[in-house]
Amino acid sequence: MEHGPITWERRQTVRLLEVGIRFFLAAALTASQTAGGYAPFALGLVSAAGAGIPGAAALAGTAAGAFLFLDFSAALPHLAIAILILTAATSFRGVARLGTARAQALTAAGLTLAVQGIYVAQSLAPLEHLAPCLAAVCLTGASAWFFRPLLQPDSTQPLQNGLLFLAASLLLALNDLTLLGVSLGRAALCTLLAYTAYDRGMAVGAAAGLGLGLTVDLCTGAGDGLFTAGLGLAGLLAGSRQGRRRSWAAIAFLLAVLAALLPAEDPFASPLLVEALLGMAAFLLLPGRLFGGKRVQRAEVSSSTVGAQLKERLNKAAGALRDLYDSMGRGPSPSTEENPAIVFDRAAEKVCRGCALCALCWQKEYTGTFNALNDATPYLLERGRALPKDFPQYFADRCIHLPDFITAVNGELSAFLLRRQYRRQLEETRRSAQGQYAQLSELLTATAAGLGEPVPVSGRAAYPREREEAPPPCQVGATLRPKEGETVCGDTLSSFQREDGAWCLLLADGMGSGEAARKESALTCRLLRQFLEAGIEPEAALKTLNSAMALRGAETGSFTTIDLCVLQPATGEASFYKYGAAPSYLKKGGAVRRIAGGSLPAGLRGSPAAPDITHARLEVGGFLVMISDGVADPGRDEWLMDLLAGWEGEDPQALAGLILSESIRREHLLDDCGIQVLYRPLPEGKNGARRV
Repeated sequence: MEHGPITWERRQTVRLLEVGIRFFLAAALTASQTAGGYAPFALGLVSAAGAGIPGAAALAGTAAGAFLFLDFSAALPHLAIAILILTAATSFRGVARLGTARAQALTAAGLTLAVQGIYVAQSLAPLEHLAPCLAAVCLTGASAWFFRPLLQPDSTQPLQNGLLFLAASLLLALNDLTLLGVSLGRAALCTLLAYTAYDRGMAVGAAAGLGLGLTVDLCTGAGDGLFTAGLGLAGLLAGSRQGRRRSWAAIAFLLAVLAALLPAEDPFASPLLVEALLGMAAFLLLPGRLFGGKRVQRAEVSSSTVGAQLKERLNKAAGALRDLYDSMGRGPSPSTEENPAIVFDRAAEKVCRGCALCALCWQKEYTGTFNALNDATPYLLERGRALPKDFPQYFADRCIHLPDFITAVNGELSAFLLRRQYRRQLEETRRSAQGQYAQLSELLTATAAGLGEPVPVSGRAAYPREREEAPPPCQVGATLRPKEGETVCGDTLSSFQREDGAWCLLLADGMGSGEAARKESALTCRLLRQFLEAGIEPEAALKTLNSAMALRGAETGSFTTIDLCVLQPATGEASFYKYGAAPSYLKKGGAVRRIAGGSLPAGLRGSPAAPDITHARLEVGGFLVMISDGVADPGRDEWLMDLLAGWEGEDPQALAGLILSESIRREHLLDDCGIQVLYRPLPEGKNGARRV
């Protein structure tokens, strides 16, 4: 009875935390200013926050930051741009093409240019203010692009890039914090750059160094590109030491800074050397776990072993079975034993309600009636049926419909005893299944532990396909939208690539909507993913999961549809496994194929119920679309097939957004909506030709 208020309070706490984070980040980023008094990073955060309360919180934060850190002449256009960005996000909310990361970044940059361009044109020296203005415009768009994966979970952009960009933006606010003429903020930026380059290699290090150096030049007003040259070269050389000792990366970083300082006569040259020394000292003091143990990974290729692979798979399978065992005991506790008094209550409803003595027996003489039925209960349960002698004489003499009452009691008693037997058998089966899952998990764990030290395998056997050309990576887009009136979506999406290279796309739709449906579908996706990552075949994993869900559903009354697709990216062979799921679609050019199934959802069929299985081929340049039944009615999805046939883009996220917006217009969010799109890109050959 208390789960609802507790869930509501947690949800409100999370919402308030999200709002607070956006507010304080926007306020802090307003302190990161470029030449000319611009604060582009805060504007990018407002754009990435989107519409609604999150966007309003970011707007309020940048307003507070403008009051604290900006002059009035700079704060006025800054706030005007922020308001326009939030207005645009609100106006175009739900429009798929205008909700992408690219569109948000271009919108933020365009609005910044439109407003600040007016001020530049009206200034006394427009040409002097033009370069800082254009730099602020570019940084606003870049900020909106990199901040999006941090603030919008549906984004498919890399999260790590956004975190690094945010860290650099916040450290720029400390650019003017100096100690003995040395900027502590720039020293921290040197540490961040060295970590990024050492962790991610030369290309990323050089790009990060150039971008960071250019931004620092803009913030400090240095006109000779000192920081761009120094940090760019430092990132390149530090990245070249990836996989070696950290001290070599620090030395390479310092040598690059020295090389950039030799021809420089900038007043920032001497402080930069000290800042680099401080940054490298901090870099060397960073804990080793941040680098994934690179000092012990200096070998060109890690040794692949049969024993290690088998041990890992056994441990994963054991973990999946253990979680399945836990999930069966995590649901609501089984109801208590049914009260035998329900037998007399239901019999009285059938016989006594129309009797002339009903008021006498059940009101004036209620105590006597209650005692008479209570005294007869042990005989009924022992014998399995009622006889007139089971009731006291005073009750039998008073009841004018005693034969009919006894007949009704016997009928209800038979049903009561059958329900009791069913519940006991179900509980016994459930406990037996739990015990089997637990025992099998322990057996697999013990077997994995007994494998001992792995036996190395030759390079040829360990990498049978090392010379084969890897196919281009698949691209996945996904979007969720809750039912009208709900705050959370009952559908769950998941996509991942197994060790063998196969792509797995999951879509689970929990019964009903809201938080309860979300928990069921999320549990289903998590368990199935663990089975698949452990190397268990999809059909066997689905059958095992269906059997467990059938036992859970007998108590909870819930079920879940499961839609699984396993794609081999090298060949395009796709296998669809469906338990009551909505149709899926394969698209190549203007041709669309519909793949449907007729099985019941998981949990409604006992073992050994197999899923519907369909094998198909996804051509290069084709799309695979999976939807929940809230997106389109399976009986009238012609509009969806027409939409797919006419689509000519290559962005799966844009296609998912377009399908969702059209579904909202047609279906009016009568149910939860989940959409997942996979794109198999064309390989690049010579002159853009397709490789065979």
